[in-house]
Amino acid sequence: MGKYSLLAVLAVSVVPGFGQRTPDYVHKLAPYVASPYHVVERMLELAKIKPGDKVYDLGCGDGRILISAVQLYKAQAVGVEISDKLANETEARIHRLGLDGQAKVIHGDLLDVDFSDADVVTIYLLTASNEQIRPRLEKYLKPGARVVSHDFAVPGWKPKWVDKSEGDNRHLIYVYVMPPVKQ
Repeated sequence: MGKYSLLAVLAVSVVPGFGQRTPDYVHKLAPYVASPYHVVERMLELAKIKPGDKVYDLGCGDGRILISAVQLYKAQAVGVEISDKLANETEARIHRLGLDGQAKVIHGDLLDVDFSDADVVTIYLLTASNEQIRPRLEKYLKPGARVVSHDFAVPGWKPKWVDKSEGDNRHLIYVYVMPPVKQ
């Protein structure tokens, strides 16, 4: 195979737009990395969830936060996931566990979702992504709503708590509480 043939094969196989649809995950705000279960449990504990609270997980991945919020705290849980594969697998898992009506997945871009009914929002996004969604959080969340971020701070916000989770690796959990509306 000549040098130019090899370059053409590489371009077709790795460059979006060359003979293939761009995968949905290319436009995400962070790569999919699941939070360890002990971190999920600590995030939910720090969020001070009460039964009936509405918990949104922006970029819900495999749904472990949604499912834990329902099972441990009797919350209502909504996940937002852009990946077809992860959204479908999570919906199937919710159904298998009999949690329909208590947890659901919105298959789409979290930048297009209205989460104004949230009591708690959980995120595991990059710092730059947190900065990008901050205006939406400020616009939609009511006073007293909690935002819990795994490992990455929300630039421009002062956390109410920062928790250092021990375990397999060190994890930071940032907890923010939305301030009262300024009059």
